[in-house]
Amino acid sequence: MLSIAIYKLMKFRSHIKGGVHMKVKLLLVSLLLLATAAPVLAHHAFAAEFDRTKQIKVTGTVSKVDWRNPHIWIYVDVKDENGKVSNWGFQGGPPSYLTRVGWTRFDLKPGTVVTMQGFRAADGSNHASGGRVTLADGRTLFAGPAEEVGRVE
Repeated sequence: MLSIAIYKLMKFRSHIKGGVHMKVKLLLVSLLLLATAAPVLAHHAFAAEFDRTKQIKVTGTVSKVDWRNPHIWIYVDVKDENGKVSNWGFQGGPPSYLTRVGWTRFDLKPGTVVTMQGFRAADGSNHASGGRVTLADGRTLFAGPAEEVGRVE
């Protein structure tokens, strides 16, 4: 009788261990899926932030270049017709993409005069997607991600 009780207890413990082991595996797989999905969920769509119907073109002086993931930002001081200066932020592509197409973090320095073309922020703020950067010497750089290059007129 005791041997039957021990047998059943061991079988029961084995079942619990297998169940716990499987639950741990399921938990780890779930956490892995969540961790890999987070960057995808965090990345925004172009249309959520910018308005394709509102192209913008401004000329000004680079005040700052923020070269880091997930997108670079180029800040430009722009004077209006009354001489009032406003700062515009242009979101560019990822540094890795821009490096592959020939940019370096040193191509634009504060004080550089540029003409920026892109699409204005959907909320109307002084932000835009940076598609085309024209330097004072006429050279053109494309700051947008691959899917945006060529769309700026």
